[in-house]
Amino acid sequence: MNHALPRVPQPRTSGTPQQIDRMLRRKEVEAVTGRSRSAIYEGMAAGTFPKAVKIGARAVAWPESAIRQWIAERMGDAA
Repeated sequence: MNHALPRVPQPRTSGTPQQIDRMLRRKEVEAVTGRSRSAIYEGMAAGTFPKAVKIGARAVAWPESAIRQWIAERMGDAA
């Protein structure tokens, strides 16, 4: 009896492996950005902070790339 999983075709890429975006939970987003919980959610409501992604019934996270981009934009504004 063969218990091997069926082979799933992988999408073709340009030869470079696709990086999976790490998801950051709220505490980590607070630590990285220096923003409080309320400031994060106020920014999301105002459209000035990246939106969270639902990852479970009662859990959200932010793609690390979105947070890095938000920080980079702030750094550009400061220059």
